[in-house]
Amino acid sequence: MLDISEFSGLLLFMFIFTAGFWLLIFLLTFVVPYWIGGTIWENLKLKKEAREAADKK
Repeated sequence: MLDISEFSGLLLFMFIFTAGFWLLIFLLTFVVPYWIGGTIWENLKLKKEAREAADKK
């Protein structure tokens, strides 16, 4: 059996490990695709504006 200090250490380790795991999952499924999609969208808008500016000249 574990005494109270070992148990609290194990509990703290498991909390930090699982929090890091879920943070990684969140970043990979929401933040990174949002960041990449926003970058692509912004580049397309800039290219469209540059094309329209070149057509007006």
